[in-house]
Amino acid sequence: MKKILMVEDIPDNAELARRMLVTAGYEVFHAPDAETGLQMALDVHPDLILLDLGLPDYDGQTLAGWLRAAPETAQTPMVAFTAWPEETARKMVESYGFDGYIGKPLVKVNHFIAQIASFIK
Repeated sequence: MKKILMVEDIPDNAELARRMLVTAGYEVFHAPDAETGLQMALDVHPDLILLDLGLPDYDGQTLAGWLRAAPETAQTPMVAFTAWPEETARKMVESYGFDGYIGKPLVKVNHFIAQIASFIK
């Protein structure tokens, strides 16, 4: 079973995404902030990291830098999971080593699951 680490501070967003992903057959780990997300990524070795850009302790860009610098997660696909405007999200993807982004809110289950599958090897 493929493992996904979701770093998301809004409980409703996390629960909706978790339900969709579990139903699609993924094992989901959730971290509500950057520090917890970093530790979980190093412990769990996920197949994909979904990373919110606006977190309560450190921003998603900072966490992305830490994850890319760690040998254990340097090659792990990392996707910005954000409600930020598309143009801003695209710039973040390019600037901080993300493999892509998925916009919120999630409204189309099949589209979301297809996006996730496209990032997991």
